[in-house]
Amino acid sequence: MSTTLTGTPPALTQRQLQVVGLIALGCSNDEVGRRLGISPRTAKAHCDALRLKLGVPRRRQIPAAFRTLTGQDPLARELAPVPAGVGG
Repeated sequence: MSTTLTGTPPALTQRQLQVVGLIALGCSNDEVGRRLGISPRTAKAHCDALRLKLGVPRRRQIPAAFRTLTGQDPLARELAPVPAGVGG
């Protein structure tokens, strides 16, 4: 998998933005699931999608890639849970 971090930032859903922030906080998939009201398996699916969109091979690289591509601090994002069925 490529680690190229150039070009236009990928479009992320509200849910994916929340997951980026929680990963930046050091949350596991279990913790992401608990905080967002989703299963750990769904949290992992979001992580997998983020790795592909951000072009990184490892989960722990997601926050840094997000920061590089967008210029935004993932820890500064709103982390309130999104209601079920909203935000992808």
